[in-house]
Amino acid sequence: MAIIEMKVPSPGESITEVVIARWLKKDGDFVEKDEEVAEVDSDKATLTINAEESGAVKLLAAEGDTVKVGQVVFSIDNSIKGESKPKAETKKEEVKAEVKKDAAVPVTPANNNKQDSYANGTPSPAAKKLMEENKIPSNKIAASGKDGRITKGDVLHVLANGFDSSSTAGWGGSRDTDRAKMTPLRKKLAQRLVAVKNETAMLTTFNEVDMSAIYAMRAKYKDKFKEVHGTNLGFMSFFTKAVTEALNLFPAVNAMIDGDEIVYHKYADIGIAVSAPKGLVVPVVRNAEQLSLAGIETAIKNLALKARDNKITLEDMSGGTFTITNGGVFGSMMSTPIINPPQSAILGMHNVVDRPIAVNGQVVIRPMMYVALSYDHRIIDGRESVGFLVKVKEMLENPTKMLFGGKDPNEIVLGL
Repeated sequence: MAIIEMKVPSPGESITEVVIARWLKKDGDFVEKDEEVAEVDSDKATLTINAEESGAVKLLAAEGDTVKVGQVVFSIDNSIKGESKPKAETKKEEVKAEVKKDAAVPVTPANNNKQDSYANGTPSPAAKKLMEENKIPSNKIAASGKDGRITKGDVLHVLANGFDSSSTAGWGGSRDTDRAKMTPLRKKLAQRLVAVKNETAMLTTFNEVDMSAIYAMRAKYKDKFKEVHGTNLGFMSFFTKAVTEALNLFPAVNAMIDGDEIVYHKYADIGIAVSAPKGLVVPVVRNAEQLSLAGIETAIKNLALKARDNKITLEDMSGGTFTITNGGVFGSMMSTPIINPPQSAILGMHNVVDRPIAVNGQVVIRPMMYVALSYDHRIIDGRESVGFLVKVKEMLENPTKMLFGGKDPNEIVLGL
């Protein structure tokens, strides 16, 4: 018999303690080698603790406990043997086969499923929007997505078949309150946001972009793009590429303050703000100025998947020089994004709405998006901030300019 003690790994240099966010196994459960046993939250990221050996686990801390880095939080008795994975997989296949035979199987609420994944009962963005619009709680939906995630199809199935709404009225009629402890990540985020407002001379400039050219390009080439590159052609790659070219023309927007000095970066590491299960995270696309649209799309997709699965690391989120955030996916028309320190600027995207605008003296309907640039006025002047945003607008409305450093191709030919 051998007992293996499992300690809390270090999430980073300055972090000395973490919070046990969730146990993925129960006391006495059998685990395979490298299987995830716990999720822990630090003030910078969420990480998992994996089993170093196969055996039975003994939990030595409770969910919500604050523990020191290096502290033993569970042990593994590797003398205890459990069922092999093939048997477990066979069991799952038998259950699925039984379900398919019975067409009248009732809908089972999502949170009655076995909690074997953090994603269990978590809706996708599209599903979440439908649930909020129709006031459907997650416990009324049978999740069919990967790891128990609720998909848009699951919500549509419930809407088509109806559900008992008698137990969904949780608003009004009572004086109850709920309290939830802030996670270290949320606390750190709160501190940083307040610090930005207090320690920078933050201003925001706005503009609007006619998305017609990008819409037309996507409609024409999206299928071929996916066939050739294996990824979808989205808005974010166009914005990222336009930003990298504009940063080259306005280097102060890509700079940061370090003491009494200004550090100008000769590269563009672009942070892409994404919503993760534990809150907002900003993974970084490295050297985005060197990437093609396909390269940017692939990098963003990989980082977004890591964020969704709580696999994002400190290395993924460190060292950005500029950030892009897209509130439009949640329906935002216009907002003032907050700078992500120590960076000096952030670009906010918003939703695209068909609006009447004047073109050559005629009123036409175009898909328009408001964009916002928040910047630190200590090192970025109004001329630079406005010029940067105008250049981004020009390239988005005429994407071929992205190939020529933001200049009109005719100017290049004429040597202007």
